[in-house]
Amino acid sequence: MYDYLRGLVAELTPTYAVIECGGVGYIVTISLHTYSQLEGREEALVYVHHAVREDSEVLYGFAERAERDIFRLLIGVSGVGGGTARMILSTYTPAELANIISSENAVLLKNVKGLGLKTAQKIIVEIKDKVVAVAGSGERVAQKEVLGNISDQSESYNEALQALVMLGFGKAASEKVLRKVLKESPHAEVETLIRLALKQL
Repeated sequence: MYDYLRGLVAELTPTYAVIECGGVGYIVTISLHTYSQLEGREEALVYVHHAVREDSEVLYGFAERAERDIFRLLIGVSGVGGGTARMILSTYTPAELANIISSENAVLLKNVKGLGLKTAQKIIVEIKDKVVAVAGSGERVAQKEVLGNISDQSESYNEALQALVMLGFGKAASEKVLRKVLKESPHAEVETLIRLALKQL
């Protein structure tokens, strides 16, 4: 039904963005990778996937078509919903994920919250061949431009903590992991903080 939205980035958080098109603000659920691509931009083109459920409708947004393609491959696997697919793409970039799946590394894939070894193996079996083709356009995904570091550590900590809580993690556990990550990487960007924390939660 929808292919993309082009408009103003009215609001941006690590878990969702509001894209204003023609005076209408569309809430789109995003991954950390897309957040990093949209950060600092006033306008953007966001590819969308429209998910209709019995009790709600959700727009998932992606800064690049390749990420949306991988998302659609993931939700095509039985047992993998939109939330899980977004969590996978928040833990690993599309290029990293393509490498993990093509190398059949189920142990690394199951590090994603809520993903067991059986489901990880199922994902690999069902989309391995398809994800390699999609990853061709995903190579440029790995070469994202970093839009500067956040120098205020408390600001990056608070934003990362808020994002982890919105993703469903407990506040106490998230605080503990973030403090540990900040000790090891004191100048990390918000996206990096969240990604490193996700791998430890």
